[in-house]
Amino acid sequence: MTAGTPCQRLIYLHGFRSSPQSFKAQRLAHAMAQARRAADFICPALPASPAAAMRLILEQVQPNEHDVVVGSSLGGYYARYLAEQCGSRTVLLNPSVRPAESLARHLGRGTLFHSDQPFEFLADHLQELSAFEVPQVSRPDRCLLIAATGDELLDWREMVQAWAGAQTLIIEGSDHALSDFDRHIHRVLSFAGIGLAPASFNPDRPTGDPYP
Repeated sequence: MTAGTPCQRLIYLHGFRSSPQSFKAQRLAHAMAQARRAADFICPALPASPAAAMRLILEQVQPNEHDVVVGSSLGGYYARYLAEQCGSRTVLLNPSVRPAESLARHLGRGTLFHSDQPFEFLADHLQELSAFEVPQVSRPDRCLLIAATGDELLDWREMVQAWAGAQTLIIEGSDHALSDFDRHIHRVLSFAGIGLAPASFNPDRPTGDPYP
């Protein structure tokens, strides 16, 4: 299936220490509801362990070639692996390219960004990430990369290099969380083949959420 072909489901994978309550997850859920496809939006709560997260995705969500997987930050790293394993089309939102390096300074205990739920990231979790590394994407034509030059956590140029050949939208400025996501949500939906007239999307969203 090519870009623009209606997907069976839109699967959103949130980023590190994030959750289905994140800004972009909520915006996509809202857009899918307005497109009368709320039942086709899937957003699992991913555990800290990459191995456990991937097991949950593969066993419970079971992505396939008819789905579009949208991955934000660490979720983008997972989406890259799923594209190769399951054949899903993918949308990458400021995806992590080398998470074992970028997340090394975040070891320890804390809480999720959107709740008081405990979150613990261990050294073993860093090791688990290597199992899902994909050196080169085999079908970049089935990928849409959205990268912000203003990302304060990850280098957008590494993203472009890692997804060479993909459909690419470079956003001048913005930030890691893509806090201007409402301006680009139609590009995501169009890639997924989900029809939504611009006038029908009512942003009506909370502001100030800095997390993926």
